[in-house]
Amino acid sequence: MSGKKTIVHTSSNDLTHSMVHYLLTIHKLKEEHGYARVTDIAKELGLTKGSVSTAVANLRKKSLVVEDDNKFLTLSDAGHVEVHHILSSRTLMYYFLKDILKVDDVIAHQDSCLVEHLISTETRKGLFEFMRKVVNNSANLDLSTSLDLEKFANDHEFNEAQKGDRYL
Repeated sequence: MSGKKTIVHTSSNDLTHSMVHYLLTIHKLKEEHGYARVTDIAKELGLTKGSVSTAVANLRKKSLVVEDDNKFLTLSDAGHVEVHHILSSRTLMYYFLKDILKVDDVIAHQDSCLVEHLISTETRKGLFEFMRKVVNNSANLDLSTSLDLEKFANDHEFNEAQKGDRYL
């Protein structure tokens, strides 16, 4: 063995970009309205009920979504964990691009959305620690962020607190 480290991304990187959008939409609808149905998801994403039903069936097979007898959808415990990881990655990447790299807000939003489910937990933790260090030691640098990282003791606390940001 060469001692290569196995890199495991979010859920072994088996979620597609569209699956992530379904999970985030279910989370958002549940937070805003207390429920999520296939019709609500279809309306929110501008898709047909048939395509949403197919996607939800795939998410149920992955044990990320649960459907009750009344056809209301909720995230499973694993689905909640996944959403919090995705939101943490998206939020950190967005503020890193916008505030540290000074990328235009719209592009920072688009790019953070594209990579939110692709970066590993290790990378997300490293980005969190990097941003905390940079912001805390930026007196001589033109680096700051509007993301208040100081209220979190570590990446785990940050991850648990994710509900989405204004651009979700």
